[in-house]
Amino acid sequence: MSVMNAHRRLISTAALAGAVTLGLTALSACSSSGATNAGSDGKLGVTASFYPMEFLAKEIGGGHVSVTSLTKPGVEPHDLEISPQQTAQLGESDVVLYLKGLQPAVDEAVKQAGVKNTVDAATLTELEDHGTAVGHDHDHADEHGHDESAHEDGHAADEHDHEADAAADPHIWLDPVKYAEVARGVGKALAKADPDHAADYEKNTETLVGKLDELDKAYEDGLKNRATDTFITTHSAFGYLAERYGLDQEGIAGLDPESEPSPARMKDLHEIAEKEKATTVFFETLASDKTAKTLAKDTGLKTDVLDPLEGINDKSQGGDYLEVMRSNLKNLQKALGAK
Repeated sequence: MSVMNAHRRLISTAALAGAVTLGLTALSACSSSGATNAGSDGKLGVTASFYPMEFLAKEIGGGHVSVTSLTKPGVEPHDLEISPQQTAQLGESDVVLYLKGLQPAVDEAVKQAGVKNTVDAATLTELEDHGTAVGHDHDHADEHGHDESAHEDGHAADEHDHEADAAADPHIWLDPVKYAEVARGVGKALAKADPDHAADYEKNTETLVGKLDELDKAYEDGLKNRATDTFITTHSAFGYLAERYGLDQEGIAGLDPESEPSPARMKDLHEIAEKEKATTVFFETLASDKTAKTLAKDTGLKTDVLDPLEGINDKSQGGDYLEVMRSNLKNLQKALGAK
């Protein structure tokens, strides 16, 4: 059996290498004139890995950029597979914007593409380890050995050692403050790649950061005077949001929305729901709600949507990042008994 598994791994590796080679071959065949994914319209060609990166590129880039996302609407980004055509598209881009650690296939394709202006959003803010599942996220400096001041001092030197940070939670965009930090970094990257329009990128960045500041204040004010701090969700994507506003996230699954909870975890959640007076089990739009509904039925809790904003589709409670985040706030207020 082990021989067969090894053989399969070799085939998988060979297939990936073949796909990359084919993609780069396609690139060399179609881009000898130096074309980008923006075509001949003179715009800066930006390839974004998934929706939160796409939103930043469009909001900050405005009319000066042509943005393409590797993850199509309705596709769960963790499961994305890269086609040879997408690998070629990456290589043609003027700027690649992605979040290392979220989509392994994208990480590998970005490495192969070798685009000069490649921006890893994870380097633009502080990443934290919220655990792979499942429990209260308190005292991160003590539990995980994170010293915030030391981390900040060493940031310039190590630029986040993501090999060592493999367990870090990538869901930074669900904290408006961290997302604003990423937005500033993206604005600087676009200005560097296209200095002729640097002033516009700076202006658009400040406008977006202002909107994110307003969103942060809405969460801070809207979650005061709540009946409980605890919310239960299928996907442990809300660690940064929970920490920002003093909440306790209890995830059924870990950081991967497709991982299955153990019977022991389900038993724990029954006890937590009763002890912490939780009212609601949240599910999301891009993953199955089966486990959430099972837990809610067993515990007599309600169900509602808390969208991790990994993509926008016709089931989303809003048309863009800001609208969906405000819908999330309303749903949290209702679940937590915030007045």
